[in-house]
Amino acid sequence: MIPIQNIYYLLCYAWNKLDEKDHVKVDGDDLTNLVDLFAKILINGTRILLKRGLDSNYKTKVETINGVKGKIDFGTSLKRNQFAQLQATCEFDEFSSDVVTNQILVATMHSILRIETVDKELKKQIRGLILRFPEVSHIALSKNHFESVRLHRNNQFYGFLLDVCKIIFDSILPAENKGEYSFIDFTKDERKMNQLFEHFIFNFYRQHYSKSQVRRDHIKWQFTSTNDIDHKYIPQMKTDITIERNGQKTIIDAKYYKETLSSFYDTEKVKSVNLYQIFSYLLNQRDGTEGSSKTKGILLYPTIDKEYNLVYQYDKHPIQIRTVDLNQHWTLIEERLMKILS
Repeated sequence: MIPIQNIYYLLCYAWNKLDEKDHVKVDGDDLTNLVDLFAKILINGTRILLKRGLDSNYKTKVETINGVKGKIDFGTSLKRNQFAQLQATCEFDEFSSDVVTNQILVATMHSILRIETVDKELKKQIRGLILRFPEVSHIALSKNHFESVRLHRNNQFYGFLLDVCKIIFDSILPAENKGEYSFIDFTKDERKMNQLFEHFIFNFYRQHYSKSQVRRDHIKWQFTSTNDIDHKYIPQMKTDITIERNGQKTIIDAKYYKETLSSFYDTEKVKSVNLYQIFSYLLNQRDGTEGSSKTKGILLYPTIDKEYNLVYQYDKHPIQIRTVDLNQHWTLIEERLMKILS
């Protein structure tokens, strides 16, 4: 099982939120489950927001007030005989923290309070934080709320916390006890972990090799056809990570499986579909240049039972099968990934 602290690092790299990671200090060593990690991130991050100042904007309000403010709704005011009481129904703009970023944050904190397994002390801290948002509306959170968020220079720190809110939103289901939620540990979902692993590897190398070209390439099949229409049926290949440094091009295909290799009659074999994929990348990226004929291909997996360092050669293409142990201390993970590309 990957340590909680390492999951935090994986997510920060995958979300490209390394600066925020350094600001929101979270010690995962004392945490026993993933949802406690997210609760602690929101607690520490929200405290930073409260010190910096909450995201706010002008909102249009229509209220009956004493006196006059903004634009008077004469129809309503006359109908209700408000002028005789020195009142009026007015429409006016007011600077308010009741905006979607804060609404998502507060709604997520309310959701955490309803998750059965969250630590009681963390829940106590969250209740205290919710009281610091007195004017923020309590919404029934939906996917549309996340899609409506617009981040800019003044509220970009929210991006990190909203990523945490989104992963909580995607990971909770109604529990047997009415009104409570169960948190579904996404680390047990191979598909979600594959996406996380791929994004982590991509942003790790982009961060550590900032002077090199780190990108995702679209590769076209080197097929020909007498009918141009036929080409539209050919799928496009897209690499997980392509790195060009020191005149060497490397294509990395990051794969997350519960078992690194396949078992065939009690014999371990590299998964053939992965080999076909990296082999297709290498052949079809050739463009007649000397460099493209020497492109390296790496299949990168998390270590499950043991570490693999398999090395092959096809023509001038080095092909490697590598693993990285995500259960070890983070500095060792970094060293391993740097060594793989050295």
